[in-house]
Amino acid sequence: MPLTSTRTSPDWPCQVKTPGSYDWERSAARWLRELVPARYASYPVFLRHPVLLARHAQIQVEQEIRIARTALQTARTDLPRLGMHESAIEHTIKLYAAEVLQLQHLARSIRTVTQALADRGTGR
Repeated sequence: MPLTSTRTSPDWPCQVKTPGSYDWERSAARWLRELVPARYASYPVFLRHPVLLARHAQIQVEQEIRIARTALQTARTDLPRLGMHESAIEHTIKLYAAEVLQLQHLARSIRTVTQALADRGTGR
């Protein structure tokens, strides 16, 4: 798939310019830095190599997905023991389910940007 068509993908983040356009790598790095803890975003190796930053962001989001899934799967048993009312439990379950979907979309977006950065680095 040519790089210029990547933007038309529903997974391409609107905050990142189209691959091949002026300064697109900088917009990708800026977006990726927002997805990781601040201390990681300032490490020199991540600043010099956005594809490494993308890799870390992917790992970070995958862990967040695992956490949200665990919270979702355990909510019905754990939350009543914490004294939560049924309505709050139901609301929390919906929140976690929505968060899992949002994080999965974010993970796909990161993979798409990572691939574009990697393709740029290999000259494809």
